[in-house]
Amino acid sequence: MTVKCVVWDLDNTLWDGVLLEDPEVRLRPDVPLVIEALDERGILHSVASRNDAGTARAKLRELGLDEYFLHPQITWGSKSESLKAIAAALNIGADALAFVDDQPFERDEVAFALPEVRCFDATQIPLLPDLPEFQVRDVTADARNRRLLYRADERRKQAEERHSGTADEFLASLDMTFTISPAREEDLRRLEELTVRTHQLNSTGYTYSYDELDTLRTSPDHLLLITELTDRYGGYGKIGLALVERTSAAWTVKLLLMSCRVMSRGVGSVLLNHLVHEARGAGVRLFAEFLPTDRNRAMYVTYKFSGFVESRTEGDLVILEHDFTNLQGFPPYMNVVSR
Repeated sequence: MTVKCVVWDLDNTLWDGVLLEDPEVRLRPDVPLVIEALDERGILHSVASRNDAGTARAKLRELGLDEYFLHPQITWGSKSESLKAIAAALNIGADALAFVDDQPFERDEVAFALPEVRCFDATQIPLLPDLPEFQVRDVTADARNRRLLYRADERRKQAEERHSGTADEFLASLDMTFTISPAREEDLRRLEELTVRTHQLNSTGYTYSYDELDTLRTSPDHLLLITELTDRYGGYGKIGLALVERTSAAWTVKLLLMSCRVMSRGVGSVLLNHLVHEARGAGVRLFAEFLPTDRNRAMYVTYKFSGFVESRTEGDLVILEHDFTNLQGFPPYMNVVSR
């Protein structure tokens, strides 16, 4: 799996020296180039440091790097707990994290508590962009903007924390527009990336190459949809897809996925409800394939809340069906546009 976020120690890792002993610490020479190179690929950055939070944050601002670090954990607690907090804040698995620290003890503590995290010594910093786990085959527009998208998410969360009304009232205040469109050729790299990166809101875990997606996009027997979401804070990017296999008698949702960043917006149900209404209008039965994993329970719940029930099993594959009773509308707080 490609690393989604690099978590940096600070003292003698990001910079040379110990900040509380030397306020004039300087960055390691390779650090800015490595951070920029990975950021350009859509790989995020954060911090796990035993330090005085105010002093360390001020130093990061002085060095011009504070905007790169999402949800920094600057505490006196264990590094493994800091990594858990970062993964939770970014809504990604610990197996998508890399940890860089000059101290063998800190790396060992993280490796013991979170063996799925990939750990690196500070001496390896110049090598990171060339390692296989940091490679991204095609850098999409969404990847280049990923850090900015997460920054917008932070502002949304801060607004939500300040909001004193109900959850639905807050969602209504966002002025959200959810757009469902047939995939175009220029969307295929992003769709390919989504199938590889998304795990929690992924119905089957199937991955598709660019060429496979292009074939499906132009196939009369398939429907390949891509979704986007915007609100008053800006765009979330292209955040989901649905692949439907069509016959004259039935449609089968082969893959439904949504970016984990939009889990709380209920857009998985919105896309499913769109497919339910389209299938009913076409006069066909509607099935969906679901392959349970240790990560995608939320997607199963989305199917169930949308009115799908288990029809049968085929090995590990669960086949769900919607019988078009209890049809649901779209949430009142969201403008849904179908193209």
